[in-house]
Amino acid sequence: MMKLSVGGAMGLLVFGNIVAVFSDALIKSVAQDVPVFQFVLFRQITAVLMLLPFCLKETRETLMQGLKWHVVRAHVWLLGAIFMFFAIQHLSLATANAIFYAAPLMMLPLAFMMYREQLSRHSILAGVMGFVGVLVIIRPTDISWGALAALVVAFALAMNNLLIRKLPTTQSVAVTLFLTNIAGIPLSTGLAVWQGGTWHWSSMMTAAGSSFCILIYAATCVVAYRAADSNKIASAEYSGLLGAVAVGIWWFGEMPDWAMAIGATMIIMPLWWLSHVEKKRRRQEATETKATGKATGLDNSDVPEMA
Repeated sequence: MMKLSVGGAMGLLVFGNIVAVFSDALIKSVAQDVPVFQFVLFRQITAVLMLLPFCLKETRETLMQGLKWHVVRAHVWLLGAIFMFFAIQHLSLATANAIFYAAPLMMLPLAFMMYREQLSRHSILAGVMGFVGVLVIIRPTDISWGALAALVVAFALAMNNLLIRKLPTTQSVAVTLFLTNIAGIPLSTGLAVWQGGTWHWSSMMTAAGSSFCILIYAATCVVAYRAADSNKIASAEYSGLLGAVAVGIWWFGEMPDWAMAIGATMIIMPLWWLSHVEKKRRRQEATETKATGKATGLDNSDVPEMA
């Protein structure tokens, strides 16, 4: 497994979230008359085809490891993908992403319930500050179906990231993503057939582009959340909000206002602060370890040099 510091894991999540914005933009560009279940199925099929070359040499035993948890994650992922389509189609790109970034805040209590992770005052404060920033951006005066759909997406993202720790660490990222997508295809196929309507094969390429971007995001999540406790790095998920603002302006002409600027600042600042706190803690631990070594006569200066 890749070894990363907390700062490295957060940086990986920042990159993944920015790439994920382009997946959202491609979904928003799809015509309203494309059936949602059909488009979600196209995304899964294209994702499986992209990942298949990386999994051909894997043994059956490797692919079957942790299958139960892959199936669980697959259907949580499918739930999030369906509601993401609704949310992005009915909200501006920046607003939808702002609500999606409630996921890191949801991860804090979920991580405590699922893994008994200790919540430091720094992680709690950063999460709350980021969520307040989300509220400043969307300025909720009423609850719309698009906003409710976006909250379901946030919950699905939070659960999916936390369930990563249930998966075998011996499996590669490609295998993990391959199994997550292929395990959800039977249900998504059934939903697409049940929904009916004309098959819009022209949307397959758009679905493929969206899949490519979201696979990059999912891969960064697998690596990052295996490398560090979720409560230490979850706030890095907020970083894609700036990307959503920029892409929204460039692609859809969605101009943000002063509330977006203030809220985005409230979301991004905790990232720097958490990273600074973690570095300071590591330096302090290193200093204490060195002091303990000296006190017990185990300082490096007492160790004879090898000839």
